[in-house]
Amino acid sequence: MRNLLLFFLLFILVAASGVGFWYRSYLTTVSPGSGEVVVVLAKGIGVRGVGEVLAKNSLLGNDIRYLLLVYFSGFTARLQAGEYSIPRGLTPPEVLRLLINGSTLRHHVTIVEGTTAEQMAAIFEKDGWVKRAQFLELVHDANYISRLGVDAPQLEGYLFPETYTLSRQETDAISVTRMMVNRFQHVWNEIKTEDLHGLNLHQLVTLASVVEKETGAAVERPLIARVFLNRLAQKMRLQSDPTVIYGIREFNGNLTKSDLKRVTPYNTYVIPALPLGPICNPGRAALEAVLHPADSDALYFVSKNDGTHFFSNNLADHNRAVEIYQRGR
Repeated sequence: MRNLLLFFLLFILVAASGVGFWYRSYLTTVSPGSGEVVVVLAKGIGVRGVGEVLAKNSLLGNDIRYLLLVYFSGFTARLQAGEYSIPRGLTPPEVLRLLINGSTLRHHVTIVEGTTAEQMAAIFEKDGWVKRAQFLELVHDANYISRLGVDAPQLEGYLFPETYTLSRQETDAISVTRMMVNRFQHVWNEIKTEDLHGLNLHQLVTLASVVEKETGAAVERPLIARVFLNRLAQKMRLQSDPTVIYGIREFNGNLTKSDLKRVTPYNTYVIPALPLGPICNPGRAALEAVLHPADSDALYFVSKNDGTHFFSNNLADHNRAVEIYQRGR
């Protein structure tokens, strides 16, 4: 009986030693290969789901030892969803520590000045950040716009163009639009002045969007802003091609005479006022140009076909400039 007990104890020690070696070998085994692999862990994936994703990418083995490691290390509730770039050659504990630290990938998405909400939706959808339809729905959602503190019928003009840093599983249409509007409000609070030239905020943003679209050379923004302010003061039509284009739902790239006569709330060849709202999302420089326009009596400008414009104070000079620069006479 005594010998049987000793044998049993020896068996347990050997088995425990074998199990310990089996577990320790798991902890010290590094993933094969070199370089890094990008994995995406969706929200709510769970511990087992995380193990399946990591095993599928050969970053660790997904067996009972993985669950033991997670349980005994207290990692169960600490594994974070997100997108990770995980180097190969790490041990399982090292891989899991990356997930616990939340070292998710950050991506830079640049929105240039003058981009429309429609174009933004396409840019963000292209790389899987948002659904285009959801983004545009928020742009026109009156209740949502009001909650953001914007006094406008849509968010066009208030989605500030800039380079944004985004991370997977933390980005959706709501977070993106809120971030862009917050950035607009921050910039506006930095640059606003007491004198808005008789405009309210929405009208100023609208005019800045027209200036943004009309400007080829950045140095001309304040002068272009002055031209439009002068025309508004004299109740002249702005006659801006970009506003006409914005009002054409399916614009084919060819602006015709009939387009210039088409009645829309954005056609400034027809309406003697600003368009209904912004025609794009202006940047800081365009907003500042309207706040601080150049000192000029100019009422007209025409493209010189090199990115700059020729400015005139009267119609006769403007017509001569058109002959020179547009008709080559």
